[in-house]
Amino acid sequence: MSTALVWFRRDFRVADNPALHHALEHHAQVIPVYIHAPDEEAPWQPGAASRWWLHHSLSALSASLAALGAPLTIRSGADSLAELRKLIAETGATAVHWNRLFEPALVARDKQIKAALREAGIAAESHNSALMVEPWEVKTGGGDPYRVFTPFWRNAVGRAVRDPLPAPARIPSPAKKLSSLPVDALKLLPTIQWDGGFYENWTPGEAGAWAQTERFCADGAARYHDQRDLPAAASTSSLSPHLHFGEIGPVQLVHRTRRLVAENHAKGLVGNVEHFVRELGWREFSHHLLFHYPATTDTPMYPKYAAFPWRDPADYADDLRAWQRGQTGVPIVDAGMRQLWRTGVMHNRVRMIVASFLTKNLLIPWQEGARWFWDTLVDASLPQNSLGWQWAAGCGADAAPYFRIFNPVLQSAKFDGEGRYLRRWVPEIARLPDAALHAPWEAKPSVWLAAKFSPGKDYPKPIVSLSESRDRALAAYARIKGGGEG
Repeated sequence: MSTALVWFRRDFRVADNPALHHALEHHAQVIPVYIHAPDEEAPWQPGAASRWWLHHSLSALSASLAALGAPLTIRSGADSLAELRKLIAETGATAVHWNRLFEPALVARDKQIKAALREAGIAAESHNSALMVEPWEVKTGGGDPYRVFTPFWRNAVGRAVRDPLPAPARIPSPAKKLSSLPVDALKLLPTIQWDGGFYENWTPGEAGAWAQTERFCADGAARYHDQRDLPAAASTSSLSPHLHFGEIGPVQLVHRTRRLVAENHAKGLVGNVEHFVRELGWREFSHHLLFHYPATTDTPMYPKYAAFPWRDPADYADDLRAWQRGQTGVPIVDAGMRQLWRTGVMHNRVRMIVASFLTKNLLIPWQEGARWFWDTLVDASLPQNSLGWQWAAGCGADAAPYFRIFNPVLQSAKFDGEGRYLRRWVPEIARLPDAALHAPWEAKPSVWLAAKFSPGKDYPKPIVSLSESRDRALAAYARIKGGGEG
C-alpha cells in the first residue's frame, strides 16, 4: 500500500490543491505534513504580522484535514530535508508532493530537496497552486522575461485558466499516529498583545477566504473599477492575505468572479470583474519578476539607481520613526500607517501615497519601507512587496517615472474628499471641516479656533515641506536620470 507525504507550505487549503489532488490520485494513503523552518527563508523570514496569520491559518488547516480523516503532522527544525527524511523513515512513504513557491531562497532549497529525495529513490513531485501562469511560461518574442506589465499580461491573459480541482471527500491516512507539535508550540503569536485589531478584521483559513470572496462578489465586485481607489469604501476584495497563504487560489477566484458575471448579467459587471482579474495579473507579474530577477528584493532592477543619493541613516532616523508611527503631520500618510499597524493591511491607493512620501519627500531608501511593510503586513508577499516598493521609488520594472511624486494633499482630497478615512484613523483632526482635513496646517486660524484645534499641539505639523522636498527629490533623480532605463 503506497504512502505519500503532502508537504504543505503556503497552500493552506484542501480544494484546488494540486499537490494533495495528485497524491490522492496515485497513492493509497496520504499524510499531510507541515515543517516549520523559517530560517530557510533568510533573510526574509516571515514578519510578526505574517506569523500571526500563519498561526491561525495552520490551525484552520489542521481542523479541516482532521475532519477529512488525515490529521496534519507538524514538525519544526532548521532543515526541511532532514525532517522529510525522518518522516519518510517513520512512515515508509515512497513519494513527497508539494506546491511550488517562488521566493529565491525557497526556489534554491526546493531544488536541492527534490534532487536529494530522487537520488534516494523517493518520488519527489512539485505542482503549481499559487499562480495562473508560472514564471517560465511567459516570455517576450526574443525569449526574455518581461519587464513591463501590459505586454506581460497581454500574453498571459489569453491563456486558458485550468478548472479548479475539487476538495476531497476523505483523505485515507495510516491509522498509526505520528508525533506532532501543537500549533502553539511554534510560538507564532506575539508575546505583547498588539494584535487586537487583527481579530476584528480577519478570519484566516480556507473558510474565511471563501466567506470574504462571497462578500466581495455580493457587494464590492460590482463597484470594483470605480471605487477601488477610495480608501473609505468597502469595494476592494480584501483577499490578498488569503491568496498569500494559499487559502484560496487565483484560479478559483477567476472562475468564481467570472461565474458571477454569467449568473447576474448585470450591466458593467464584466468590466469590473475583468479589472479585478487584471489586478490578479499584477500579482502574477510580481512573481514573474522575482523569479527572473531575484536580487530585486534588495537592489534596484536598474543598476544606475544604486547610486541614488539617499539621506544617511543617522540623518533620517527620526523621520523614519515618525512615518512608521503615523506621526508625520500629513493626514493621509498617517492614516495609512495607523491602519497598517492596527489591522495589518493598508488600502492599495494609500500604500502608493505613503511609499512615495517616504522615498521622495523624505528621501529615505525604499528598502526601509519594504522592511517595515514586511513586518507589519498580514499579506506580506515578497514578490509584491519588492515590486511595489521599486515601483514607488522609480527604480524597478514598470516603475513610476522618477518625476512622479504623489502630492499627498491632492491625493487625499481626490480619493477621500469627505474625510471618512481620515477621520477614522486620525481622530485628532476629526472636528476640522472637510476642506481643512487634508492639510490642516494650511487652514486659517479662524478655522482652527472654530474646531478647537491647535496645530502642533493636537496633531503634529508636517515633518517636511511638501513643495521643498519635491524639488529636492527631483534634483536628486536628475543627477542619475541619464543612466539608462528606469
